[in-house]
Amino acid sequence: MSSIGVITPLWRVAKTLADDRRRTLHRIGIDPATLDLLSTLRRSGRPWSLTTRQLAAQTLVTAGAISQRVARAERDGLVVRAPSDPSTGSGRQAVSVTLTAAGHTLVERAVRELLTHEEQLLAELPAPDRLALAELLGRLGTALSSKISDG
Repeated sequence: MSSIGVITPLWRVAKTLADDRRRTLHRIGIDPATLDLLSTLRRSGRPWSLTTRQLAAQTLVTAGAISQRVARAERDGLVVRAPSDPSTGSGRQAVSVTLTAAGHTLVERAVRELLTHEEQLLAELPAPDRLALAELLGRLGTALSSKISDG
């Protein structure tokens, strides 16, 4: 089979899923950037706090983008910013971002609803097929990452 028989359907599926995820997140009441920020803080474990530098590294976005995301989330009461503890070795200028109770509630609900919805999208695909697809996509991802550079 030619590459077009694999890559074109992958592009179509990826676009369909990306469009659906945007609509689903809109319905839930959260944008993808905010979900990414809150999820990253949630995964960090108690006290659900990271420096802006750590957030940028873990989300793979620029410091400027993190600053904008944090400012929006702080305005919405989802996170709080504070100077980071200098004893952590983060540096005097580091800013710590912590998930608020409202942010924690939102991210838990958003992830639960998103995963439930996406599980329904895959409901017609039997478990063995899901496993095989996940394995093949993983192998493809690994192969592509060794052939394609970000630069």
